[in-house]
Amino acid sequence: MALGRMRFSLIGIVLAALAGPACAADSSPMASDVMRINNEWAHIRYQVRDKNAQYNQLAALEKEAHQITAKYPGKAEPLLWEGIVVSEEAARASTLKQLGLATRARDILAKAYAINPRVADGGAAMSLGVLYYKVPGWPIGFGSTAKAQHFFQEALAEDPRGLDNNFFYGDFLSQEGHKAAAKQYLQRALQAQTNPDRPVWDAGRRAEVKALLAKL
Repeated sequence: MALGRMRFSLIGIVLAALAGPACAADSSPMASDVMRINNEWAHIRYQVRDKNAQYNQLAALEKEAHQITAKYPGKAEPLLWEGIVVSEEAARASTLKQLGLATRARDILAKAYAINPRVADGGAAMSLGVLYYKVPGWPIGFGSTAKAQHFFQEALAEDPRGLDNNFFYGDFLSQEGHKAAAKQYLQRALQAQTNPDRPVWDAGRRAEVKALLAKL
């Protein structure tokens, strides 16, 4: 697979984004700081239409996220969201920058996972799973179907009914050619409880689930 054909469509990443429910129940200063990054990520991801504008805003948000990580050393939640922002930045970057950003996102998320593998209902595991199946494998990148499967199973064990966990695992299964199983997880994603604390993300992610189901 050529580098320019990376299947980047992350979350929040990357990627990806399960910290919302945990933060919503927590009124601590750290939770408020993380939720601010969370909400700005959702705005950029789902409400900013221009790809170049998305990339520039994500690059600025990455700096804010890193400052929060530095403000709360040794905490998994800020690292998780810094990794998610960098993952999303990789999805919007030029071909030459994609792999470097994806590798950096993986390393940040791995730190969050090492601190607390259960953080945000499996959010770090899920985000790592996304990176491992979106990035090409050797000799181009670090992608690995086996590692993606492992991290997705961990994430689903933590939150088997979560919107993101089921969406990304369904997407993974569809990419692997398991369309019937993919539909089951995507339908389960739509059954997830709505999150009034994160309306932009909730609506945007459900639209992505419906679009993938229609495609399948």
